[in-house]
Amino acid sequence: MLAASGFITIALFLAAVLSRKVSVLVALTALPIVVAVVTGFGGQLGTLIGGGLVKVAPVAIMITFAVLYFSLMIDVGLFDPAVARVLRWAKGDPLKITVGTAVLTLLVALDGDGASTFLITVSALLPIYQRLGMRRLVLAGVIALGAGVMNMIPWGGPTARAMAALHLSAGDVFLPVIPALVAGIIWVLLAAFLIGRSERKRLGVIELDDVVPKPEPRAGWDRFRFWFNVVLTLALVGVLLAQLFPLEVVFVVAFIVAVIVNRPSWAAQQELFAKHGSNVVLVTTMIFAAGVFTGILGGTGMIGAMARWLVGVIPDGAGGALPLIVAITSMPLSLVFTPDAYYFGVLPVIAETSAAFGGDAAEVGRAAILGQMTTGFPLSPLTASTFILLGMSGVDLGAHQRFIFKWAFGTTVVMTVVALLTGAISV
Repeated sequence: MLAASGFITIALFLAAVLSRKVSVLVALTALPIVVAVVTGFGGQLGTLIGGGLVKVAPVAIMITFAVLYFSLMIDVGLFDPAVARVLRWAKGDPLKITVGTAVLTLLVALDGDGASTFLITVSALLPIYQRLGMRRLVLAGVIALGAGVMNMIPWGGPTARAMAALHLSAGDVFLPVIPALVAGIIWVLLAAFLIGRSERKRLGVIELDDVVPKPEPRAGWDRFRFWFNVVLTLALVGVLLAQLFPLEVVFVVAFIVAVIVNRPSWAAQQELFAKHGSNVVLVTTMIFAAGVFTGILGGTGMIGAMARWLVGVIPDGAGGALPLIVAITSMPLSLVFTPDAYYFGVLPVIAETSAAFGGDAAEVGRAAILGQMTTGFPLSPLTASTFILLGMSGVDLGAHQRFIFKWAFGTTVVMTVVALLTGAISV
């Protein structure tokens, strides 16, 4: 009975989300509540929902302050010198410009928001591509590669969803795949080099000395503030990697310090919240809604019952390979499942099934973020930000997918191999 109720709930959830007739927020909350009442758990709803919300609260807090922190850093120009330096280095060489596109995207994507990444990078680079006659497909494709791999950061949507759905921390899901992420970044730079080399062969090198104006030198308070932000950001990353404190605590403290230094007045702080608050609300409300969904399905025993049923039908030899199967299929499934449908509907059942075979549920979460709406999101018609990228660069979705799919899937394959070698996932 529990297994059947769980499968029906997930089927209804997937149907509602994929049909786009019901908002994800409503599907994540209303459906499990109705099923819980129908199956006799109505009297326990307070406990079930409360337990789920408590478990996802640290993830929601971390995302809130991480997005605000990196949005603030971009607003105050922390990365501007790097952007200007890369563009001046590239000048009129299509190969350098393509590699520079990847580098700039990797930097800008640190804020964890695909839409803002596309807005910033396409706006900065499209005039240069047009001036040199470079293909817009190259611009959209390389930006997609850089934004995709960087979407694995803990405050990016997929990893945050994986942590919320499986009730795990960044130390469980993200930190073990950092070597794989580094390998993915190297692969993206290699792909950009190879794509850029073909553009250089097609166009040659054009001498341009005025591609990017030299920025005005910083002085006084502006100079102090810039270097303060550099040191603060490096310290934040160091603490994150060393796991000295919980990630949500680190970002709360870092943001408070940063906003006092960079936006000391109440009016400036209000402007910051007004500008970036919508991004925060969209993500955090979804995380809390996921707490309701997983709290009910997990607390009632539905997820466990579904996993036990799957254990009975999956051959013993295939159980240990679930993390690898999830990793390899994760990127292509971005074209089929929305991140909410996959991470909240599919992933918990797979993780519980893997655990029943003696595996680690966290491995399944790590495997999923190697491609599902990370490397795959800038190619998926199911994400609105994809159309921001395509609309601004003037590229057709089908042409974009045909051009960059193999490179994006290659990123997932490279990261999967490194994840296997480093023990982040196993078979």
